Amino acid sequence: MRIAVVGAGGVGGGFGAALAKAGADVTFIARGAHLAAMKSGGLKVKSPRGKTHLMPTQATDNPADIGQVDIVLFCVKLWDVDSAGHHIKPLIGPDTAVIPLQNGIDAHARLLPILGARAVMGGVAQISASITAPGEITQVGAFMRMIFGELDGSRSARGETLLALCQKAGFDATLSDAILTELWMKFILLASNAGMMALARQPIGNLRDDPDMKPIFLAAYREVVAVGLAEGVALPADAVEKVIDFTMHAPPAMKASMALDLERGNRLEVPWLSGKVVELGRQHGIPTPTHAMLYAMLKPYAMGAVN
Repeated sequence: MRIAVVGAGGVGGGFGAALAKAGADVTFIARGAHLAAMKSGGLKVKSPRGKTHLMPTQATDNPADIGQVDIVLFCVKLWDVDSAGHHIKPLIGPDTAVIPLQNGIDAHARLLPILGARAVMGGVAQISASITAPGEITQVGAFMRMIFGELDGSRSARGETLLALCQKAGFDATLSDAILTELWMKFILLASNAGMMALARQPIGNLRDDPDMKPIFLAAYREVVAVGLAEGVALPADAVEKVIDFTMHAPPAMKASMALDLERGNRLEVPWLSGKVVELGRQHGIPTPTHAMLYAMLKPYAMGAVN
């Protein structure tokens, strides 16, 4: 199976390296010092699951060098979705599946008019990892899961083939017939936890047991559930309880990528996280005061370091 990984950060690098180690023909699309390091010294992944060193690593900044592939793991930041969607058109054949693995809920919808309904699937990545040096990915905790599925709920041959490869690679994988529900379940968790960790400048373990923080987590989760239901998403009745359980069992040192971006002075995805919750709340007449506060407090940093 030929796979192109667009964006070789913590998500793309982590999953892409595992799939390459399992025998897939994987090429990473990256840029700058990270690309140069991968081409010269390979891609290194440090993880409690074990260390991986792909040497040589297939990597380029030009999708036309790769040609058509079977699967595209689309792992760019949310602000790059549209431009990257146009950039990867040389990768797309009649049966290519593009699986967005972003944090938000609308990447697939933004890609549909660019790449076409046949190409786009839905996807969810669950991994805590980041670039810690050019050519090097470090994972926090051993949890690593990918959920993907056709947007119409059908069970496709390409989905089954990728599922088998993921299982061979040794990480948790699910071929879902309700991928939009899965996307929103992650959004409840991520939009809330990322905002909380970024604003507090603390990992999840320092926040989740604090009695003063617990009500804020709960309020944030419930606001996302409310707007999701208003959007017509089929969320389970125990959605909040499931998200709480995930939070309570996350590695204590885990930090959301947005919290790491804030620390590093990088651009933030907050307009597509808490900002999106606020936007949808306004559309449906649903109060979202917790996410409105998270968005307002983080908005000054949205474009990177404040001088």
